[in-house]
Amino acid sequence: MTGETFSRYDTADYLKTEGDIVLYMEAVMEEAGDDPAFIARALGTVARARNMSRLAKDVGMSREGLYKALSGEGNPSFATVMKVANALGMRLTFQPA
Repeated sequence: MTGETFSRYDTADYLKTEGDIVLYMEAVMEEAGDDPAFIARALGTVARARNMSRLAKDVGMSREGLYKALSGEGNPSFATVMKVANALGMRLTFQPA
C-alpha cells in the first residue's frame, strides 16, 4: 500500500455559484423526505460555503448558535429556517408531491 492520504470531503467546497447552491438544495429536498434535520444540515452546508459569521449577524443569532441549529443535531424552529433561507437569498416554495 502506498502512503496516499485523502483530504476530508466537504460539500461546501463545491458550492461555488448560486446555480450550484440551487441544484444542491433541489437535490436535498428530493432526498430529505420528511427529515427536517437533513434539510437543516444542508442549509448549514450552504451557510459554510458562504460566510457563516455574516449570515449569523443577518439572522440575528450567534455564530455558534447558528452552527448548532444547522448541524443536523439541533432542532431549529421553522422561523429560524425561514430567516436562514431568506438571508441566503432563497425562499421556500411548495408544490404538489
